[in-house]
Amino acid sequence: MRQLVVSILLFLPACSRPAREIPTGPEPEAVAIVAFTEGPTVDAEGNVYFTETRSERILKFTPGKGVTTFRENSNGANGLVFDAEWRLIACEGGAKPRVTRTDLETGQVEVLAESYQGEPLKSPNDVTLDAKGRIYFTDYRGKAIYRIDTDGTLHRILAAPEIEVPNGIVIAPDDRTLYHVESNPQEGGARMIRAWDLAEDGSVSNMRVFYNFYPGRSADGLAIDVEGNVYAAAGLNRRRGTSETLDTRPGIHVISPQGRLLRYYPIWEDTVTNCAFGGPDMRTLYVTAGKTLFAIRTDVPGTRR
Repeated sequence: MRQLVVSILLFLPACSRPAREIPTGPEPEAVAIVAFTEGPTVDAEGNVYFTETRSERILKFTPGKGVTTFRENSNGANGLVFDAEWRLIACEGGAKPRVTRTDLETGQVEVLAESYQGEPLKSPNDVTLDAKGRIYFTDYRGKAIYRIDTDGTLHRILAAPEIEVPNGIVIAPDDRTLYHVESNPQEGGARMIRAWDLAEDGSVSNMRVFYNFYPGRSADGLAIDVEGNVYAAAGLNRRRGTSETLDTRPGIHVISPQGRLLRYYPIWEDTVTNCAFGGPDMRTLYVTAGKTLFAIRTDVPGTRR
């Protein structure tokens, strides 16, 4: 695939684990290079909004034009998603941990959640939506998952000890399953994707291990296509001083609703963090990894969750 190089790329060696008997997709295209990237989402015009966590900015990549800064002083914004009215929802884990919603036309920023039962949130990390417009987000250091209903009420639907270190989150297209990542780097910690039955009222039950990455690095962010296949940004090219091994190949792991690995797209740059679908046909998967925003063409269209 043609590669657009806009800065010097550091090519890292592939993981030494033997290749699995699964299809391996083509190498992605590097479309923008910034610093430490996270949390992509795509608007109605095809612009990719993503976060730069070191300088605390929300950036905007316009295909064919490049990168501009959408918001300075992002308060540690990480995961992003657009709602049905194309307002930008952000998980902010900075000095004032909160979840916000920004009207792109007016620039007005609305705080949706900053505390639960009098206790401040600790580090909102990633966010998704269901078909009813309810917002679900993870609190990484708070070890909890919350739901914001359309009337603005906040509910804690999962907490320790049921979960350990919640990271990426996504909901299946039929609204019947909630997936979330556990990314505990400690020895013996959960490094997996959990699946839960999602009820009509937004509650969850019947936890099962959907996909286990242990002892390698777990996934970080998730995306999902129209067939319910989960796209997990996971793995390391080089170890980083934790008990995480290189058993998880670095890149995008495409996993069927039955938990079977269908395809793997390699990413050569650490650390692979998140992914989101966009493009006119919703078959472009944008991936944030290290200082780079990558683009991968997929066979199956994605969802905006």
